[in-house]
Amino acid sequence: MAAEPESSAEARHLRRCINDLVSVLALPATWTGGTPSQILSNSLDALVSLLRLDFAYARLNESSGTPATEIVRVSAREESRLQPEELREKLREWLENDERKLPALASETFGAHTITLVPVQLGLHAEIGMIVAGSRRTDFPQQTERLVLNVAVNQAAIGMQEASLLSAQRLVASELDQRVVQRTAELAARNEELKAEIAKRQAVAARLRHEEEELLRSEAHKAAILDSSLDCIVAIDHEGRITEFNPAAERTFGYERAAVVGKLLGDVIVPPSLRARHHSGFARHLITGESRVLGRRLEMTALCADGREIPVELTITRIRQEGPPSFTGYLRDITERKRNEDALLETHAKLARSEERWRSVFENSAVGVALSDLNSRLIAANPVFEKMLGYTEAELREMSFLDFTVEEDRESNRAMVRELVEGKRRQFQIEKRYRRKNGGVVSVRNTVSFVAGTEKQPGFLLALSEDVTERHLAEEALNETRNELAHMARVTALSTLTAAIAHEVNQPLSGIVTNASTCLRMLDADPPNLAGASETARRTIRDGNRASEVIARLRTLFSKSEPTFETFDLNDAVKEVLALSAAEMQRNRIVVQSELAAALPLVLGDRIQIQQVILNLVRNAWDAMNVVNDRPRELSIRTEHDGNNGVCLRVKDSGVGLDAEVEKKLFQAFHTTKSDGMGIGLSVSRSIVERHQGRLWAERNEGPGATFFLAIPAGTNTFV
Repeated sequence: MAAEPESSAEARHLRRCINDLVSVLALPATWTGGTPSQILSNSLDALVSLLRLDFAYARLNESSGTPATEIVRVSAREESRLQPEELREKLREWLENDERKLPALASETFGAHTITLVPVQLGLHAEIGMIVAGSRRTDFPQQTERLVLNVAVNQAAIGMQEASLLSAQRLVASELDQRVVQRTAELAARNEELKAEIAKRQAVAARLRHEEEELLRSEAHKAAILDSSLDCIVAIDHEGRITEFNPAAERTFGYERAAVVGKLLGDVIVPPSLRARHHSGFARHLITGESRVLGRRLEMTALCADGREIPVELTITRIRQEGPPSFTGYLRDITERKRNEDALLETHAKLARSEERWRSVFENSAVGVALSDLNSRLIAANPVFEKMLGYTEAELREMSFLDFTVEEDRESNRAMVRELVEGKRRQFQIEKRYRRKNGGVVSVRNTVSFVAGTEKQPGFLLALSEDVTERHLAEEALNETRNELAHMARVTALSTLTAAIAHEVNQPLSGIVTNASTCLRMLDADPPNLAGASETARRTIRDGNRASEVIARLRTLFSKSEPTFETFDLNDAVKEVLALSAAEMQRNRIVVQSELAAALPLVLGDRIQIQQVILNLVRNAWDAMNVVNDRPRELSIRTEHDGNNGVCLRVKDSGVGLDAEVEKKLFQAFHTTKSDGMGIGLSVSRSIVERHQGRLWAERNEGPGATFFLAIPAGTNTFV
């Protein structure tokens, strides 16, 4: 049998390598939800099978949540049968050295076999572990086998890192749940402690009342209590006059004790608005013994020496003693507490109003609004967005933006979202297509922004989606109409240029007839004038080609074809239009002056459409001069650089000019000053120029006539 060609064997080897790489790259699809050990086991099985190894050994380092692990996979081939325990022990000793300093290739003896070992690090610095591939083949590893081995190990490292991250996330979530449970238990315990503290305080208050009764006659004890108390203590007699005013009361209300003792309490710290109620309540208690305030904790306002009213917490007790009754009031300045409570209430109110406004805007927005996490998975969607796609909000929560984006638009959308998340841009706009639930396609214009997160709320993406399907359909219809009008304008121009076309064609045809007659006479001469006949025949061919060029130019100019963008010389386009119009302008006694700039840059566009615009401007110019008989009919055509990386064409006439009213409507569709005009020439011309990213405008001359300007970019521009 003939030896197989080396190229065929190499091709088969490369195909096998590619197949092995495809198999390795497909492994991550089987790892979803797997642990690092499972991922590593699958990778070793694949390596043993793909590379025909005798064994594959892996050591996985200990990491958070993952213990140190050893895995061995031995080939099922009989001749490759090795003992896993022997492999583990020997490779464990072999790997005792610094894993980063291991040789790229080594040989070791296992029983009666000499095995070639190839160690590969798991991770950039073997932080994950090591994989060792072993084979008895003398040519192991080949270059392609090492490539497959490295790709498989890298895939396994990435998979294990992702699995470790997923495991860490789950661990964090579990720890968070445990902390929530623990915090809830702590709060419940604290609540019980507060209840116990309240009961304890109530017991303390009762004990204090008892001590007051016991220590009523002890001035020393009374002074100690009054002086050391952080609360204001004010005592009054049965007439309501102050008998005691402790230091805390002096600091709080701004009065000296000596200045207020003996004065009515109602005239000192009770605000004017509450004094009538205070006096009537005090008198009622003295008469009936009834009271609505004794033994209760009340909140009210109190008057300070400087006229300020401050909120206080008040408790009044009756001193049990013989003789007329007396009372003790315990007051605590709660200004700071009330301020905090008011601030808290205001914050809650603002938050409620903000959430209500946001929900109202979200639900009633005229455009689709959708929120997603940083992986583009939807969090919420408003009714307009749901209607746009045909999905319910519950269904959208199970999807990401890419799930209903058409395949052709996904990559550009993914790249922009990545730049947004990385902080390279604050927002972006993109026109894309969504696939609806019913299979239909809707075109949308998306404005996507990144909303930064807080300590409690992660950042998210906000997308405003506007349905532009109808606008695209309208633009397509408008383009089709524009093309039809452009063709109609060219056909209309054809009728006007009939005489010019006949003249252009008649000249070369007359030359052909004359040259043919001359050639026959030269051939009939005796002797025949062969040299003259040959030259005459060449002139005949020249005139035939000239006629053919005229016909071809006319067919191109007036054909109904799709626009073709290419670079061309604007000067050449002007010359061709002037050549077609020459006979007509001569017949109308129009003097043409052309100034075509040298070294004019090429422009990018549809040559025929631009020539149609130039022809329309020239025709409008000679129409404007047809009624002029008292001055020369002069038409000036000039090309030049426009100073903005583009070219400019000026068409100047000495006609009737433009009045203000005509100038306003000059480029409107179906507006014309000609009795036989359709009013579409300048409108179509402007649309053509704007499609070429250019401008078309007109200005009145200082003298007679008007000048039309055409400016388009050079050949570096792009088109939509």
